[in-house]
Amino acid sequence: MLKYNFIPFALVLLATTLFSCQTKEEEFVEEAKKPNIIFILADDLGYGDLAFLGQQYIETPNIDRLAKEGMFFTNHYSGATVCAPSRSSLLTGLHTGHTPIRGNKEVQPEGQYPMPDSIPSVATILQDAGYKTGAFGKWGLGFIGTTGDPNQQGFEEFYGYNCQRYAHRYYPAHLWHNSDKIVLEGNGWVEKTVYAPDVIQKETITFIENNKDNPFFLFMPIVMPHAELAAPEDEIIQKYRAKFADEKPHPAGKGTEYGPDMSIIAYQSHPTPHAAFAAMVERMDVYVGEVLAKLEELGLAENTLIIFASDNGAHQEGGADPDFFDSNGPYRGHKRDLYEGGVRTPMIAWWPGKVKAGSQSDHISAFWDLLPTFADVAGVKAPTNIDGISFLPAMLEQKDQKKHEYLYWEFHEQGGKQAVRQGKWKAVKLQVFGANDPKIELYDLSVDIGEENDIAAENPEKVKELEGLMNAAHTPNPIFELLPSERKK
Repeated sequence: MLKYNFIPFALVLLATTLFSCQTKEEEFVEEAKKPNIIFILADDLGYGDLAFLGQQYIETPNIDRLAKEGMFFTNHYSGATVCAPSRSSLLTGLHTGHTPIRGNKEVQPEGQYPMPDSIPSVATILQDAGYKTGAFGKWGLGFIGTTGDPNQQGFEEFYGYNCQRYAHRYYPAHLWHNSDKIVLEGNGWVEKTVYAPDVIQKETITFIENNKDNPFFLFMPIVMPHAELAAPEDEIIQKYRAKFADEKPHPAGKGTEYGPDMSIIAYQSHPTPHAAFAAMVERMDVYVGEVLAKLEELGLAENTLIIFASDNGAHQEGGADPDFFDSNGPYRGHKRDLYEGGVRTPMIAWWPGKVKAGSQSDHISAFWDLLPTFADVAGVKAPTNIDGISFLPAMLEQKDQKKHEYLYWEFHEQGGKQAVRQGKWKAVKLQVFGANDPKIELYDLSVDIGEENDIAAENPEKVKELEGLMNAAHTPNPIFELLPSERKK
């Protein structure tokens, strides 16, 4: 495994006792005892899908508890507007103009284009710092045996879906435990017997139990509520069926149904899609509650940082109805948009005794900040050539929090898109691939959080400045080409 320079934890403790003039960060590291770190990542959860943010239909008491007992970040953004590049950004500390995986590029018969092993990931950094590392859920960054294999990216243990395409199905024939294929008896792509997320959750809790005496980094990329819409027939879905009477079914299509003609990439039909979606979100919330309960049972809660977020905005596939649930809240757009509704995500930091209960931060942050933040929490140095900035000072309500000059995103579908946020300004460029002079929209988020009023015509100099930032932020990638000059004829 590649080794990276970092300050050993014991050395930090020694240094902080030798010098009387300590900073707040030094005092924090001295007092810490290698905190456990858990990052819970929802899949396609919209900003408005949580009860504490105004959701009227779905109950999320455990996530609400995280917010009540922790800090809610009001200006946090995902790494991208779809799955794989968002995860690549959080693992590498690089935004989508620099991170190696910038789109959902499929590999047959199973898996996605692999992450290289030449870039340190947050897991390799924490592993080298003495952490036990595990990932449980959906991967999507490289098949077994490639450089993108989670075991090659710093995770000692992986359990779940390696392939995000296979994760379209909640009753798959198999999951993966490291390099071992785990057959789910009774499924076989035909019958629906074993609900895979429940199996993954059981293994997640086992990881916590097995590592109760070690510092650990637990990555939980939960599959829900990504389509397909599927929830076990239990009291949760029955509750929502009673709430949503006379639902219109989501119809069957070619290859949607489990059976000999099923297409793995398709989504099943559902007789009560609203009830199914709500049940999936609440089931994810139940998983969060089980993690909290296990931490408390083992006496680990006060030495564990939990970060909760979503990988992008709300989706519209498989019968999901974000308009009904008001899933994007006050924001414009959904998954695959670079408007706020596509990339702004609810983020919560929970750390009893460290993060103030019921607090909020308006610090502007993004997924590429997670790597340096987790390194900071662990008392080690992050690589210097990354885009991320640690938001640990913001979590601890310190005044020395560094700020981004700007945030940048790019998207390689729907004609190509780019976006920049600089303070209150947000610029979105559409049809990057083919247009000779792509249009740039400009919004003032301080007065127009819904991005309804394009003021580019009134602010040509600001448009020019932000377009310059877009150009500077993007580096060519031969696998994920964006600009016309890069794309193969």
